Amino acid sequence: MEFQKLYAPSLKELFVRQLQERILSGELPVGTRLPPERDLARQMQVSRAVVNGGIAELARQGFLEVHPRQGTFVSDYRRTGNMETLLALLRYTRGMLGKEEIRSILEVRQSLEHMAVRLAILNGSGEDLNALGAIMEQLLQLSPGDVEQASQIAFRFHHELSILGGNRVLPLIYSSFKAPCVSLWVRFCRKYGIAALYANMRRLYDAILARDLSAAESWIDAYLNEAIRGSQQIYQT
Repeated sequence: MEFQKLYAPSLKELFVRQLQERILSGELPVGTRLPPERDLARQMQVSRAVVNGGIAELARQGFLEVHPRQGTFVSDYRRTGNMETLLALLRYTRGMLGKEEIRSILEVRQSLEHMAVRLAILNGSGEDLNALGAIMEQLLQLSPGDVEQASQIAFRFHHELSILGGNRVLPLIYSSFKAPCVSLWVRFCRKYGIAALYANMRRLYDAILARDLSAAESWIDAYLNEAIRGSQQIYQT
């Protein structure tokens, strides 16, 4: 049995987390002007360097906007945010995404899967596709309660699919979406079971193996539309 090394967050990380939570909870609404750095440092009993570094980090994540000679303001992270903003939201909600966030992630995934499948069918070798199938078959070795492991396998399958097409950027995009996508596969497996996850992946894989782009794209649209607005929604845990 192995144990992970314990890690104590720095004062800067604690500062960032506190402001993230206040912004995401609505306690600090969009447009709110923060106190000057020296006042924040005094109130939170940290150094100016901690506050300055934390504000820079929050600005990079899309939570704050710094206007010289005017001050620091809470920004609309829906417009200024990035993947780190989404990960902060996941941490804040402990992975319990809201309906709109889930719908948005699934819609993006739908577009990415169309591209990944098309490129894999065009460029993937027979050996590549066999290796992809071997990843999928690992699901059959799991017990019904192994939902976390099943979700990681599902991610590896789709990530490998994105690699097969030869596009160098697509796998990086998939990797940036790993945390929210795994979270949604966990939800799916808990509601419908690992067998249902395998059945979805099997049908997609069979279409890819046959190099039938039309069938693969039709199935992507079918099962993701079911997740977005059909009978297999995953908005509730």
